[in-house]
Amino acid sequence: MRATLRWAHADLRTHRGEALFIVLATAGIVASLLLAAALFGYATNPWQRVFTQSHGAHVWIHTGASADAGRLARLDGVESVAGPYRTASATVESRGTRASVELRGAVEPPATGRPLLVSGHWLDRARPDGVVLEDSLARALWAEPGDTLTVPGTARTLTVLGVADSAESRYRPGERSGVVWALPSAVWGADGRTGQVIGLRLTDPGDTDYAVQRAVTALGSGAVTQVSNWQQARAEAQGDNRLLGQVLGLFGLGALLAAALAVYGAIGTRIRGHLRDISVLKAIGFTPAQVVRIFLIQHVVYASLGALAAATLTQALGSRIPGRLGDALGVWQGLPGHTAALLAVPVAAVLFIGATTGIAAWRAGRVPPVPVLRAAAPPAGRLSGVARRALGLRLPPALVLGWHQAFPRRPRSLATVARLALPLLLIVVALSAWTTIDRFHSEPERIGLAAALTAHPDESLGDPAARALLARNAQVTAVHPGAEVAALVPGQTATIALRGLGTHQDPYPFTLAEGRPAHGPDEAVAGQGLLDLLDVRVGDWVRMTVGARPQILHIVGRSIEPENGGRVISTSLDTLRENDPELRPTLYQLQLRPGADPGKVAAELTAAGHGHLDVHAVTNPADGLSPLRGVVVGLIAVLALIGLIELLTAIGGTVREGERDLLALKAIGLSPRQITAVTVTGTACTALAAVLAGTALGLPLAHWLIDAQGKSSGIGAGIARGPSPLLLSLFGLAAVLGAAALAAFPAGRAARRRLADTLSAVA
Repeated sequence: MRATLRWAHADLRTHRGEALFIVLATAGIVASLLLAAALFGYATNPWQRVFTQSHGAHVWIHTGASADAGRLARLDGVESVAGPYRTASATVESRGTRASVELRGAVEPPATGRPLLVSGHWLDRARPDGVVLEDSLARALWAEPGDTLTVPGTARTLTVLGVADSAESRYRPGERSGVVWALPSAVWGADGRTGQVIGLRLTDPGDTDYAVQRAVTALGSGAVTQVSNWQQARAEAQGDNRLLGQVLGLFGLGALLAAALAVYGAIGTRIRGHLRDISVLKAIGFTPAQVVRIFLIQHVVYASLGALAAATLTQALGSRIPGRLGDALGVWQGLPGHTAALLAVPVAAVLFIGATTGIAAWRAGRVPPVPVLRAAAPPAGRLSGVARRALGLRLPPALVLGWHQAFPRRPRSLATVARLALPLLLIVVALSAWTTIDRFHSEPERIGLAAALTAHPDESLGDPAARALLARNAQVTAVHPGAEVAALVPGQTATIALRGLGTHQDPYPFTLAEGRPAHGPDEAVAGQGLLDLLDVRVGDWVRMTVGARPQILHIVGRSIEPENGGRVISTSLDTLRENDPELRPTLYQLQLRPGADPGKVAAELTAAGHGHLDVHAVTNPADGLSPLRGVVVGLIAVLALIGLIELLTAIGGTVREGERDLLALKAIGLSPRQITAVTVTGTACTALAAVLAGTALGLPLAHWLIDAQGKSSGIGAGIARGPSPLLLSLFGLAAVLGAAALAAFPAGRAARRRLADTLSAVA
């Protein structure tokens, strides 16, 4: 054991840089995997905690005011109900911010779907104007207990008594109204559209679609205005956190594989360079198992140090990390499975690296005690016909011999290129993710966000007046009237958003990824989420129910739809009016001049509307992905470190295997500088081949991964964008020049070795 430790210590002194890089790379990989686990836990468990503690309802059904919603409590499979509650739509304002809300009449907190108070207290009969806000709505309004909300257009005010968390779908400006719990008297006094809402808690959550179908059948499709279920609420609550976790997990696993292959290549190269040392060890009594143990212990210790450092830093920093990652770590540390994950992830990473190390070290155990004489032929083999012709054309010998040196043995050379190409491939994927996020901000019109603002007028502002008021602003280039209604899908198991935007004369500029725009009668475009929900394709006809009226549309295109999980079908406002002549625009989508500030324009339009307009910026799905930029930078740094390990291994192997060629190169008259250029050129050619392979494979892989994620989220495929040719060229140039610079020093030192040292190395 003492001899083993002495040999390992001597080897560590010789390869300090390589050992440090392995420790740092392992730390970065384990940290990425731990952050991925934290984000997955943060995305899922908070909503699950609220749902469990509130005894949440699996289905929420909105109906007309005259429907007998209470009869749903008697349906088979319904364990309990929340409500029915009387509802009324309204608009409230706080600190200059407006929000569409649903006033929900209640006296006592319900047993099913019970709001969990975050601050303040529940409704009080002594305060008839008191309300309790849902948490996401309170954050949007910057409201807290004690604040006063105004109802624009009226003299009515509401006092915030409390803020509560709920497992229902959250408030989303322009898409979903926020929930406000109020006394029944306050709901009856509201001027907006009235209705009812009832929550159903099911004995078997897996029968949600069937339960919705039976509920709609019992009430009649004309009585149901909207349906939402627990899967939708959970998906919205997970949101971008789950995506961040998937990105971190994917890149963490890819980096782990790249690091394991880099360690495998490093050990293989060192075995070839230490054949005599290993033979001496066996000659003095080391068994094959002891030789394997030397390499295995070394690299398991390196990996363990990196994993321990990552786990310690992750646990120590926790919520001190700024932004969403810190919030995720803070919540994750309080979850039941936190300790198990904190131990399992580092141990799994170390075991994986150890297994790869063991496979490579097994070759060292097979080295015979007596070195086998090498073949007399030089390891690089004879020059190829192309290389001889290139020399005949008087090309620089360093260039020709360097290319020949880079690929002396095809299997080994291809393995080196493949190991170096893997981290470069993952870097290209990371750059593609960065470029796609940037495109969401720089070119929102190409990912389904042609309009920058959405305006909602009140009942007193007619269509001509609203259009004129909005078009009067100099920064507004187009005003598209529209309406959005909830429609029951075939089978009556869910509701989708049916939108009418623009007119036949002035169509709305939908972003299409497939098919063509909807120009003719009854034509529409649909998001990927709706196509998946209905299991239809472009070219099919679909039937839905709006109130008591059927609506049949021909899907002629697939649009990039970032709203409502892609469960949106869009047509023109004229098409909707054919089915409902009394339909009037309820919203206006506004396109702005390039460079216009949406926030400033929204404020100007709100002021010009004198309380009759609610204008807000269209939500960009990339806004929640801002932490991904820092994640991408960190991942690129880890992958670059792994690539550096493999590059140093390749350089060391090239210099060591080129020692025999030094005598021949000096004999034909090459100077030390030219001999150095041969090695540098060989390393640069290897790096260039890896860059080309990584880029050629990374770009289609990035497009497939990003589009697959877009399809699964409902946005749809067609959002992926790769880095610009200039950025890819700079990336490749930096990799090749960096490889050449790293090879210059060891190659120069080897070229200037004394003749006696060279003869000793060859012997």
